Amino acid sequence: MDDSQIVDLYLSRDESAISRTASKYGSRLRDVANRILNDFTAVEECENDTYLTAWNRIPPSEPRTYLFAFLGKIIRCLATDEVRRRSSSRRSAVICELTKEMEDCIPDGTNSVEDAVDARELGKLITTFLGSCSEDQRKVFVRRYWYFDTIQEIGDLYGFSNSKVKMILSRLRKELSAFLMKEGYQV
Repeated sequence: MDDSQIVDLYLSRDESAISRTASKYGSRLRDVANRILNDFTAVEECENDTYLTAWNRIPPSEPRTYLFAFLGKIIRCLATDEVRRRSSSRRSAVICELTKEMEDCIPDGTNSVEDAVDARELGKLITTFLGSCSEDQRKVFVRRYWYFDTIQEIGDLYGFSNSKVKMILSRLRKELSAFLMKEGYQV
């Protein structure tokens, strides 16, 4: 069943939409959450909460052409919130490592309303930046900072050495930083 048909099930409030979604995307969603949480019980809970959130957001949203991205964003937010809830004073090593990698090229906000607006604009700029990159660069960047893949996993997936993956990421971070500064963001 394609994504548009699954969305139609949500729109008609057919409960089979959830089982269809789970059979098509469940393992990929669990993989995303597991990279953040590394806890099977919490991952299952995030997956279930993702389906509930999708049920509540469709309608008004109709993610016919981007259903996995829609669900992926939901589960990433839920998993990240769970990490924050579990350890407000101590942070997950994976989240810390990736945050440290990106802190030199992404401006830090203070969670104000202006920062929320800035975050949307920043997201658009990052999308524009990634659109100017090669396909390999985009893939490596997304696998690292969206799916939280390790350097080794990315290298294995695309047939690159670890040093090549590290070099691609290092150059992309520098280029992203320069791009954002050119657009008026102070890093």
